[in-house]
Amino acid sequence: MVCVNNADYAASLELRKLYRVLPDIFGQQHGMVRVVDESGEDYLYPEEYFVAVLLPESVKRVLANIA
Repeated sequence: MVCVNNADYAASLELRKLYRVLPDIFGQQHGMVRVVDESGEDYLYPEEYFVAVLLPESVKRVLANIA
């Protein structure tokens, strides 16, 4: 997902940056997404702070090798 709002989280989220999202049922039920942020840890953030993007398979493969 791409960060489109970092209000209240400027130290943890960078605008227009692509973030890895982890599955979180509790978060989904509460309008949140679990994101690996700038600290390298995963936290719940408001879903409206992000926009989902579809990546080409070639980009997904490259990112999978980095993570």
